[in-house]
Amino acid sequence: MPRITPDGAGRRRRRHLLLRRPLGTWTAVAVTVAVLVAANVAVHLWSGLWGVLTALVVSGLLLGVLRAAGGTLADAGLAPGTYARGARWALALIGLVGVVYLAGALLPATRGLFEDQRYAGMDGGEVLLRAFVLVPLGTVLVEEVAFRGVLYGLVRRARGAVWATVASSALFGLWHVLPSLHLATAKPAVGTVVGQSALGAVLAVLGAVLFTAAAGVLFCELRRRSDSLLAPIGLHWAVNALGYLFGFLLR
Repeated sequence: MPRITPDGAGRRRRRHLLLRRPLGTWTAVAVTVAVLVAANVAVHLWSGLWGVLTALVVSGLLLGVLRAAGGTLADAGLAPGTYARGARWALALIGLVGVVYLAGALLPATRGLFEDQRYAGMDGGEVLLRAFVLVPLGTVLVEEVAFRGVLYGLVRRARGAVWATVASSALFGLWHVLPSLHLATAKPAVGTVVGQSALGAVLAVLGAVLFTAAAGVLFCELRRRSDSLLAPIGLHWAVNALGYLFGFLLR
């Protein structure tokens, strides 16, 4: 058996310490963005339960990146001590969205906003699957963990809440480029405003990016004020899932 020289032992110790050294914050941000670019394409291509599986894997991977950078569950807004407060925020926000949607559905002037061609071929079972499985697990979880959890937590540690909000919200807006490519065709209310031309499609995508970036600012502020990821998760789920339910009922 070969003997380990003092120099060899020193090299092993240095290699071990290097492996244990936390990932740099900006390196972790770059890795997170790279993972999200790949995930955005994958989730866009793989719908249904494959999309959910992809979202779950990506969420776990991104939390691993945060941990490798020396982050904690508190940095992601998931500290156990914040669950009760975050749940209260989430329930209040879900109730608020429900009231707003109900008012919009009852008023003739706003009822048309719920129209969506994608509901035409759906039955009740598929709508429930989307609202209570695909939306919370395949959309809300991965987006909140990524943008208000990992990215927000990493940038806030380095530059503070303002920079964290700007970076997270801008990337959240860009995340919605692919999902909004056919928005003008699917949503009659949008198509009426921007038209059905190629320019109209570009304007619809640009509008979706700006709108979701602005929504990202609101989600980040909820994350900051509640100190919990559950608050933006609740609002995000309510906006998407209740939109499916009301849109289906009003088709």
